[in-house]
Amino acid sequence: MKRKPTHPGIVLKEDILKPLGLTITQAAEYLDISRKTLSAIINERQAVTSNIAMRIGLATKTSPQSWLNMQDKLNLWKEENKDYNIIPFPQSSEEFMEM
Repeated sequence: MKRKPTHPGIVLKEDILKPLGLTITQAAEYLDISRKTLSAIINERQAVTSNIAMRIGLATKTSPQSWLNMQDKLNLWKEENKDYNIIPFPQSSEEFMEM
């Protein structure tokens, strides 16, 4: 099993907010979102949406896509580590007829 990808909220907290000495309240004001929303993201209770990714990208002069990519990698990792009871599609129509 691959290592769990880092939540983008952790990256925001550790690589942006801490070095700048910004509190969650201050950062939320810069991003024009509620403190509650930012706190949920920072504490890995909420995913980064395209709207939030755009705000973080504009505030940090980084690519919003990079923030979404981090979230997508984490989401996919979570799904890959679930048990699914999926039957693969047949590879050919003949194989389908045998079912």
